[in-house]
Formats: sequence, structure tokens, C-alpha cells
Amino acid sequence: MLTDEYFMRQALGEAQQALAAGEIPIGAVVVLAGEIIGRGRNQTEQLRDVTAHAEMLALTAAANRLGNKYLTHCTLYVTVEPCVMCAGASAWAQVGRLVFGADEPRTGYRRHALGLLHPRTQALGGVCAEECAVLMQAFFAQKRGLG
Repeated sequence: MLTDEYFMRQALGEAQQALAAGEIPIGAVVVLAGEIIGRGRNQTEQLRDVTAHAEMLALTAAANRLGNKYLTHCTLYVTVEPCVMCAGASAWAQVGRLVFGADEPRTGYRRHALGLLHPRTQALGGVCAEECAVLMQAFFAQKRGLG
């Protein structure tokens, strides 16, 4: 059986691709019954679209794959705690489970309001958290000319 760590490493691969493209390095995958059915990485610069977050793109890909807007039995893996927009989208999609890596102390959904996820969504943070955080820290250090 594949583990949360395995799927988070798949999301980290997406984040690495975002980094290589000059994007904020966040990646996401949507999993159903042990199979990845949606992938996404931040593409806000490339697509010139503020909504092109990794989670949004992964949720859209999964919904298209299933032919259904509801992802009730799916797990969304994302390298960084989702923002309010992405948490809301996962709620509307009725994602069954959310697993994230690093906390996002400034813009993460848990800092803004409780109840943003669907009531049945189970959330788990901290999976591969250090690796996810190091990737983000390195990106922002480079942007600031510190790395």
C-alpha cells in the first residue's frame, strides 16, 4: 500500500517543476484508491492567472478525469498548507481528505477562519514538512538575493 509520504513526494516533484519554471514551488496531487488522478503545480506567472495555484489545477484535473465535480473519496496532497481560496475550492469539491506538508503561517487557511474545509474532510499536516519548507525557504531566499 502506498503511503502519505509516497504521495507527498509526488507533490514535491510537482513543486520542483514549479521551481524550475520560476514559480513559487508548491505542488499537489489528487489520489483516488491509490492512483494519482490529478496533478498540479503553481503556474500563476506562466499563465498570468492568480488562481493558477497547484491545488486548483490538481482539483480541476481530477474532476475532469472523473467526469464529476465532487471528489468525495479523494485525497488532496499539497506541499504547503492551502490558502483560503484553495481550501474553499477543496470544500466545494467535497474532498474527503487533505494532507499537506509545511505550515503556511501568513496565508494558510487555518490562520484566517475555521470551517473552510468541507465538514467531512479530514486534514493532516506535517507530512514531509521539513522538505516542503526547505524548498519554499530556498525559493524566497533566492528572490531576496540571500541564496
